[in-house]
Amino acid sequence: MRIEGMVRRGFESVRAVFEEIVAASAGGAAFSVVRRGETLVNLWGGHADPTTGRAWAADTVVVLFSGTKGLAATVLADLADRGVLAPEDRVARHWPEFAAGGKQDVRVHHLLAHTAGLPYVDPVQDDLLDNRANAAALARQTPLWTPGERVAYHAVTFGYLLTELVRRCTGKRVGELVAERFTGPHALDVHLGTPERVRPRLARIVREPGYRISTFLRDDPARRAIVDRMYRGLLGDGDLVNDPRYHRAELSAGSAVGGSLSMARFYDLLATGGLVGEAALATATSTWAQGPDVINDRPLHFGLGYELADPIGTYGPAEVAFGHSGAGGGRHGALPEAELGFSFTTNEMCSEDTDTRATRLLTALPRS
Repeated sequence: MRIEGMVRRGFESVRAVFEEIVAASAGGAAFSVVRRGETLVNLWGGHADPTTGRAWAADTVVVLFSGTKGLAATVLADLADRGVLAPEDRVARHWPEFAAGGKQDVRVHHLLAHTAGLPYVDPVQDDLLDNRANAAALARQTPLWTPGERVAYHAVTFGYLLTELVRRCTGKRVGELVAERFTGPHALDVHLGTPERVRPRLARIVREPGYRISTFLRDDPARRAIVDRMYRGLLGDGDLVNDPRYHRAELSAGSAVGGSLSMARFYDLLATGGLVGEAALATATSTWAQGPDVINDRPLHFGLGYELADPIGTYGPAEVAFGHSGAGGGRHGALPEAELGFSFTTNEMCSEDTDTRATRLLTALPRS
């Protein structure tokens, strides 16, 4: 399959790795690197829709899944920078109903760093796309543990919680603030709440044969049942992720769509002070939680909503990094010491324990 795009001189090894990745793919992919506004790498190839043969193009966008969380984290960092809220604020100060179930002392940073003890909604709501109903149910819940004492990835509830918190603080939607504060002013092709005009450019999500989630969790039926409650089949064999309702839903945990060049530019701007003040960003990208996930055993390292460099090399060999990966293989972030932003987007979902695509690209990058 033909590879399009460009690399600056010296980045030929990155292109070679990308060519190998696309050649082995049933779908398509893109990889971009931006340093202080200069595009160093911008490559794409493969099929945006394997069912029709539609090729991946320069303007193809794809569901970011949990790459969305990096956008939401930046909204919260911006609100902190502007004095609207602070990481140590009690959530109930802004959202009084949240104090139910013994949560009166839960802090904003507990929601952002995945330590709140609310990894699933109980009771299950009729529509997982309904932010208000799911947030209201979470407000009534009792945490599974004392917030702050354990860390476990809040795969979907992260979005419900932050969406409602932001609405209570600002009266606006997270997607609205993403557009107003970041993507609109910088003409970034990233959308939380996808306009109909964007949908013709959207890649269709496909799964590799035998695709699995929470691959660090082995034989533990009780914890596997919790994982199933967390995701509610969202990443399974169903086709909700290709449904226009999902793209419009403004799920701050996983329904944004975007292109790799725009996501790389987003993180380049963020890392160089173009989106959030230096002090607020430093706070948001310092360690707020780390250790093995108590539900699925994956090593975790979180700032305030951002993933940080971890023991399993999510951000390649870099010792300092922040951003967020997405289900199936997408990866987006900043490498501050190299002064760059990057993004790997793909529409072929691969299991984490066997997927080496983004890691290979990030390993080739510092050699360039």
